[in-house]
Amino acid sequence: MHTLYRLTPLALAALAATAFAQQPAPSHGADMQALIAQLEQLKANYAQEVRRLRELDMQVQAMQARLSGRAGPGATPAAPLAPAAASAVPPSSEGYASSAAEAQQAKQEARRSVDDVKQQQAALFSRRFTIENGLTYARYDRKQLTLNGFLALDAIFLGNIAIENVESDSLTYNLAARWGVSPNLTLNMDVPYLARRTVYQKGGAGGAAAAIAQEETNGSGIGDVSLSANYRLFSERGWRPETVLTGGVTAPTGRAPYGLDWKVIERDDDDYIRFAVPQEQPTGNGVWQANLGVSMVKTADPAILFANAGYIHSFPRGFSDIDSNPDTVNPGDVKLGGSVYFGAGVAFAFNERTSLSISFSDKISTRASTRFKGGEWVKVIGSDANAASLNLGVTYALNQHTTLVTLLGIGLTPDAPDFTLAFKVPYML
Repeated sequence: MHTLYRLTPLALAALAATAFAQQPAPSHGADMQALIAQLEQLKANYAQEVRRLRELDMQVQAMQARLSGRAGPGATPAAPLAPAAASAVPPSSEGYASSAAEAQQAKQEARRSVDDVKQQQAALFSRRFTIENGLTYARYDRKQLTLNGFLALDAIFLGNIAIENVESDSLTYNLAARWGVSPNLTLNMDVPYLARRTVYQKGGAGGAAAAIAQEETNGSGIGDVSLSANYRLFSERGWRPETVLTGGVTAPTGRAPYGLDWKVIERDDDDYIRFAVPQEQPTGNGVWQANLGVSMVKTADPAILFANAGYIHSFPRGFSDIDSNPDTVNPGDVKLGGSVYFGAGVAFAFNERTSLSISFSDKISTRASTRFKGGEWVKVIGSDANAASLNLGVTYALNQHTTLVTLLGIGLTPDAPDFTLAFKVPYML
């Protein structure tokens, strides 16, 4: 590395005066012009060296930010340039930082993509307060074949065949607030508002296999509000990823799916209900839930690796009616099965503003149980689920405080939505 000698304007003037004093006669105009040209050349060389210093400083800071995800607590800041050097630097429009503040801003922008990924996967502890607006659309389509009869000669089916189809569209607006209590602790609150539309189709209407009955129901309202906390167990250092512990509780503030009013579409001659749908769609699970999970983020320039896993526990709750028959009312208790969720993915930071992520997520739920008043717990057959999705996401920093997050989820199992499309706009203070 070559040694750089910094020359102040005063030193330049002294050098020019010394050279001028060495001239034999002050009247020589050619010598004067030569000295002025030499002085201008020295100034130009000095300004060029200052620009190179600032550019090198920005490159070092950007590399430190990419390696650590943020400026390390023990990092030594670059020494500020002398005032004379700052005055010799060209304006920032030429592509160079004109002040230490701009160099610091460049360092912050270099780690912005990493911060955006951390914000979505766990928590961003460097922000004091964040407000996030999110809009999610989900499409769900499931067909079920119901056979009511018997097989003759192990080949010919005799009886009724009914094809049931359920198509559901849901739009969820979520308002979230994140508060950074300390450098290692954040508190979160999520308030969703749901609008759901569901179309039920049932074949075999009126006893005719070709006839199809259809009914549409809607529902909207506030969903289940959740409160959670993120605690950073370990910061990223060397091979060790940043590890965050998450715990939270979800309150049954939405409309429960139990005890709803039903609309009877078709009855048999013996008054048996063949087709009935709820008059209004639920907006929540109806029970209290608690979750505990862990998430990890590791930067490996230009990639960002992340993973998470956790468990959701549901508490039993009593309802005035848990019977699916619209003609009867049977109070009892409901206990949803526990759920295990996990996922992993990778994000690529294209530049200081944009990153692309691809991930896999899965949620496995065990069977739910019901208990009528005075009875025993009974498992609900078919209530277990395995919802796996492939997710593609893009984050783009709109400005210093606002980020646009887009996410496309593709269902991989029948229990998962066909696809989900989400847009989030976190505003960070």
